[in-house]
Amino acid sequence: MTVLTLKQKLAILSDAAKYDASCASSGTSKRDSSNGRGVGSTEGMGICHAYAPDGRCISLLKILLTNFCVYDCAYCVNRVTSNTPRARFTVQEVVDLTLGFYKRNYIEGLFLSSGIIRSPDYTMEEMVRVAQSLRLDHDFRGYIHLKVIPEAAPDLVNKAALYADRVSINIELPRDESLTALAPEKSAQGIRKAMGSVRLGIDQAADTAAKARPPSFAPAGQSTQMIVGADAATDGEILGRSDRLYGAYGLRRVYYSAYSPIPDTTSRLPPMRPPLMREHRLYQADWLMRFYGFERIEIAADNEDLDLAIDPKLAWALKNRGQFPVDLNRADRERMLRVPGLGVKSVDKMIEVRRYKRLVLEDVKRLARGLAKVKPFIVTQDWRPGALTDQADLRATLTPPQQPSLF
Repeated sequence: MTVLTLKQKLAILSDAAKYDASCASSGTSKRDSSNGRGVGSTEGMGICHAYAPDGRCISLLKILLTNFCVYDCAYCVNRVTSNTPRARFTVQEVVDLTLGFYKRNYIEGLFLSSGIIRSPDYTMEEMVRVAQSLRLDHDFRGYIHLKVIPEAAPDLVNKAALYADRVSINIELPRDESLTALAPEKSAQGIRKAMGSVRLGIDQAADTAAKARPPSFAPAGQSTQMIVGADAATDGEILGRSDRLYGAYGLRRVYYSAYSPIPDTTSRLPPMRPPLMREHRLYQADWLMRFYGFERIEIAADNEDLDLAIDPKLAWALKNRGQFPVDLNRADRERMLRVPGLGVKSVDKMIEVRRYKRLVLEDVKRLARGLAKVKPFIVTQDWRPGALTDQADLRATLTPPQQPSLF
């Protein structure tokens, strides 16, 4: 076997990690080394994010421990039957890379995932050793995100959460039957069981009534990732799965990753990737559920896909014109958040302004990003939309021009 240099390994294993979208770093506890103790910080400017040409986040030192894998997931470029170049880091190499890059100000933390080698327990143990060495041997106070292997023993999963800021367990596919068909070594039940174990640990660590303060346990919570477009699941099904995951396991984020066709794979997978706009619309719908008070069923039923031409909130407003216009000087926050074109910050600022004056259209223009999308759905001191709200061609006038596909 050819002996690879560290640079060659880094090229292979950082490229292999680009398919994992769940690398955001928000929400962890504050730590720093300003007192001269330890290395790293999660404060100050926070984690800087950069984006690869295909739009994927590559902000942290985002690598795999290895892309060797004994599993044969049909949608994965690192599956055992794939003809991709292989590499493997040692634990010490990952530790040295993280510290070296951090001290050169190249990165703010580590995102570490891995293919499965020997067994889930062995692989998880190697990943835990990386985090343990960084925290205990080097007092590393920067951000660590570990991808958990759900088939690993619960004590190893819990150990990972003791050293990592965030852990994530990929749900992989929206439908359980798709996971069984395309990733036979993985179990949807096992994935959910691991998520439940992490949820329990996070809840126990946050128990303020406990007499002794429990150790830190994944302070930035847990997240997951779902591949979009590898099976026939509709957007309504995908959002329904996300809604249940948020409720049952207290996830911080569900990430949506558009399926990328890979060489020499099964004919059961589609030959083309789904439009990137589908991924974008799912994120918009996800935010409506988490921050705007929308129920999933209001956005898309199980058998429905999202409208790719317009954003989900505008699509909902056009179907429910009877609930508009909304008087911005009288409506409560919940109703204002349903107006297309108004975000959470805009609405909160408007409510603050209402304390000392009545809102006029110029205020809305100043506080929102634009008026064109907002005007048909609002009433202000000096503006009423009249028949505009029910205008037959309203959808056409609010639909942005379509950009030709680059692929």
